[in-house]
Amino acid sequence: MWDGTPPSLAMDNGNFSPVYSLGSCFRGVNVSEDSRASIASPWFSTTFGLIGLCSNLFALCVLVNSSRKMHSRSRSSFLIFLCGLVVTDFLGLLLTFSIVIPYHFLRFDWRRVDPGCHLCNFMGLVMVFFGQCPLLLGATMAGERFLGINRPFSRSTSMSKRRAWALVGVVWALGFLLGVLPILGLGDYTLQYPKSWCFLTLVHDARNVAFCLLFALLGLFCVGLSFLLNTVSVVTLCRVYHDSESVQRRRDSEVEMMVQLVGIMVIASVCWLPLLILIVQTALQKPSPGLEPNQIPHETEKLLLIYLRVATWNQILDPWVYILFRRAVLRRIYPSFKPRPSIISLYPVINPSLRRKFTQESVLQ
Repeated sequence: MWDGTPPSLAMDNGNFSPVYSLGSCFRGVNVSEDSRASIASPWFSTTFGLIGLCSNLFALCVLVNSSRKMHSRSRSSFLIFLCGLVVTDFLGLLLTFSIVIPYHFLRFDWRRVDPGCHLCNFMGLVMVFFGQCPLLLGATMAGERFLGINRPFSRSTSMSKRRAWALVGVVWALGFLLGVLPILGLGDYTLQYPKSWCFLTLVHDARNVAFCLLFALLGLFCVGLSFLLNTVSVVTLCRVYHDSESVQRRRDSEVEMMVQLVGIMVIASVCWLPLLILIVQTALQKPSPGLEPNQIPHETEKLLLIYLRVATWNQILDPWVYILFRRAVLRRIYPSFKPRPSIISLYPVINPSLRRKFTQESVLQ
C-alpha cells in the first residue's frame, strides 16, 4: 500500500514524471489498444445511469405515497422492504456511476489518481455491498411472505414498521461487513479489465479464493432460498385461490405482493446467476499454466466484465417491478382483478371472535 511519502522523479521522454509506490490493487491486466473498445461510450454510461437513478427515484416516490395510505401492517412491512431495496439500488447506482462516468469522460490513469488504492478499495466495497444487499433483501422478503401466508398465527398479527426497518438495517450491516473484509485482509479489491473498475480478485491464492467463494456462495444461497420460499408461498396461494370456498376469501393484496416478489426474484436470478457461477467456477478450477501468479485468463476477464454489466441491470429493473405490477396497473390490464373481501384466507374455520381479531386490519387493505 502507498505509505503517503512523496513520489520520486524519473525521466520519461525527456521530462520528469512522478513514480508512485503503487498499492496492491494494481495487478497484471491484459489490456491492448483494441481492448479499449470494451470501455463503454461515456454518453451511453451517463444515459444508462440516469435511467436507473430516475427509475428508482420514481419508484421511491410511489412507495412513499402508497405507504402513507396503507393501514395494513403486513402490507406496510412489505412496502418497507421494497423501500429498502429501492434505496439500496439507487445509492448503488449513484456511487458506482459517480466513479465510472468521470473515468469514461477523462480516461484518467488510475496509477496517478489513486496510487494508494483508496478509491479502488472504496469502489470494490460499493460493488460488493450494493451487489449482495438486493439478494439478501430478496431472501428476507421471501421469508417474511412465507411466514405471512403459511404461518399466519405463528407470530404476532403482523410485523411492526420499526421491526421491518431493523431487519433492513441488519441486511445492510451484513452487506457492509462482507464488503469490508478485503480491506481487513481477506482478499483484495483490484483494478479489473479494461482498467475501468474495481472488484474482487479472481486469482488463485487462499485469501482471494476464500472471499470469492464467500461472496458467490452467499449470493447463490440467497437466490436458492428465495426460490424455495416463494415457490411454497405461490403454491399455497394458488391452492387457496382455487378453493371452492375461496370466493369470499381471496386476498388481492397477498397476490399482488407475491407477483412483485416473484418478479424481483426472477430479475435477480437472471442478472446475478451468470456472474456468481463464473466466480465459483474460476475460484475452484486450477490456475491456467503460463500466467503470472496475479493474473487471470483474458477470456475470464472479458466474461467478468460482460456478466458484471448484466448484473447492473438488476438495479435498473427492480423498481419497475413495483411500478408495473401494482393493483392499479394490473386492473387496467386484467379488469377482473378487482378488490374482494379480505379476511384470513388460509384458515376459514376459526372461532368468530378470533376471526374478528385477525381481520380488523386486513379488511382495510
